[in-house]
Amino acid sequence: MTTHPFAAHPTTPASSTSHPMDISPKPIAFAQPYLDGLTQGQIRFQQCTACGQAQIFAHDACTHCASDQLVWKTSTGHGCVYAVTIVSRAPSDAFRALAPYTLVVVEMQEGARVMGHAQAGIKIGDRVIAEYFEHAGHTLIRFELINSYWNKHV
Repeated sequence: MTTHPFAAHPTTPASSTSHPMDISPKPIAFAQPYLDGLTQGQIRFQQCTACGQAQIFAHDACTHCASDQLVWKTSTGHGCVYAVTIVSRAPSDAFRALAPYTLVVVEMQEGARVMGHAQAGIKIGDRVIAEYFEHAGHTLIRFELINSYWNKHV
């Protein structure tokens, strides 16, 4: 069994009672600010006041120096693409309608890395900005090239 960052308990295989469209994380209390931020169109992250390290997934201590002096901050939404993959076969029924889709890991301007969806053709090193979309009742991140974003919003 493995522990998911938002799981209140170790993950176990899906039971026959689970719904195939349920993509809900099982949040633990200190992860709630991140999830609330998504619904408000924001990426929130923890920052360590001892060493300055930024981290996306909620922890009770800094992943760099182990200090428990963490505060929640809101990202500018700007970042640089660190990794890209194309998902051709969705991992569940909930994402089958989106396939094929592009997933990226973006290093945010503040230093934390976050995974999200992205427009097709995006490359490592591209400068991006976070946008948000609703899917299966949840707010997800979609990164767009900064130039594409400004062309839509100017």
